[in-house]
Order: sequence, then structure tokens, then C-alpha cells
Amino acid sequence: MEINKIYNEDCIDTMRKMQDGCIDLVVTSPPYNMRTRIRNGQYSTREKGEHFSVKYKYFDDAMPIEEFYNFHSNVMNELLRVSKIICYNIQIVSGSKEAFFKMIGDFSKYIKDIIIWDKENGQPAMGERVLNSCYELILILESNGICGRTIQNARFNRGTMDNILRIGRCKRTNDIHAACFPIKIPNLLINAFSDVENIIYDPFMGSGTTAIAALMNNRNYIGSEISMEYCNMAQKRIFDYSSQYKLFTQ
Repeated sequence: MEINKIYNEDCIDTMRKMQDGCIDLVVTSPPYNMRTRIRNGQYSTREKGEHFSVKYKYFDDAMPIEEFYNFHSNVMNELLRVSKIICYNIQIVSGSKEAFFKMIGDFSKYIKDIIIWDKENGQPAMGERVLNSCYELILILESNGICGRTIQNARFNRGTMDNILRIGRCKRTNDIHAACFPIKIPNLLINAFSDVENIIYDPFMGSGTTAIAALMNNRNYIGSEISMEYCNMAQKRIFDYSSQYKLFTQ
């Protein structure tokens, strides 16, 4: 496969082209299934008036829970086949809670630890009797299935990395992608779990933050992104970063 490229397709299609174990590290933050809500004790999608403005282009984030679970389970199984270590950032919302908690059980053999991303300030709850959301979880999985918490592919020294990251939310920088991944997170994960010139894969590339973090740390990247609009945005950000880097290093 061509490296340092974003493939405009479903990530499952991209991974089917990959050989076993060809990816050194996965760093990703998948869609949240935010449009699924609870009404009268049952799952539902948002009312028409609740939908975001039509100028924003989102994934189908209102999957039925079982469909959402099956999709992410299939993605995780493929990631375990093609990669050595996976950093899978998830947020617990109404539309993801049951699916992600079930996945944590299903893939417990491969989960080495869970990093808590403390976002410093709680996002106001969307309803009564709901806790404010102050954190997200980053599942750390290794494909070798060796028991215990030791991460075989770790590159950090003993006592130098915590399983809580206190990093504020990324400020919104565009009118298309509403949930940007703070670049400090992939920067930290890439340095902790990979070496120079390794291949970093993001199956949900979005606006390209993982790719930029890979380039900043002298790694290669491969991305999958089903939205052409996001692909174009990511490619522009990567081009702008690369142009700026060349300007200041010549």
C-alpha cells in the first residue's frame, strides 16, 4: 500500500488491502453515535428540530446500538490483525454506552490499560439527572494477546507515563469538523508507542490530526476517511503543515 496517503473509503476496505501486522501503531478517535437519544426509556434519533445545521457534514451517527457495536467490533478485529498496538479513543454517550462497554468485555484479552483523557472542564449534560462529561477513554490494545498490563511495544521509560492525560479540549477551527482531536494526544501516544519511520494508521482520519502528528514526529501515516469533504480538509492541513515545515527548515 502507498504510505503517507489518506484513502477516501470505509476503513474496513482499506484494511482488507493490508498484510497482517504491517501497521506499527493505530491512533484514532471514531465517531460517537451522538444522534442516538433516549426517549421514554428507549433508543431514538434526534427530533428534526434538534439536528445540527445542514452546513455541517457528519457521519451517520445515529446507528442502532447493535449495528454500532457490530461495526466497531469488526473494525477492532481488523485493527488487531493489521497492527501491533492500538490506541482507540472513545466517549461514553447515550448512543455508544452499551456498545463500548460490551466491547471492553469482548476485547479484554487484548486491552493492556485504559488511559483517561481528563478534558479539564465538564461538558454540560444534555438532560436532567445526567452527569457532566469531563473525560474520554483511550483503550490501549496489543494484538499479541499476552496476559498482564505490560505493553510489549511501549517506548517510554518506567515511571514516565501516567494513565491519566490532563489535556483541554481542542478549540474548534472550522465549520465542518466539530470534534477535533487535540494534537497533544496523538503526539504523546506516537512517541510512547512507536519509533521513527514507523507507520501510523488512523481508520477515522477526520481532519487529519493523526497524520500531522505522525509527520511532526518523523513517522509515516496511512489514513482512511469515508467523507470526501473531511479528506479534502485533512489534505489541506497536511499540505499547509508540510509547506510551513519546509519553509523553516530550508
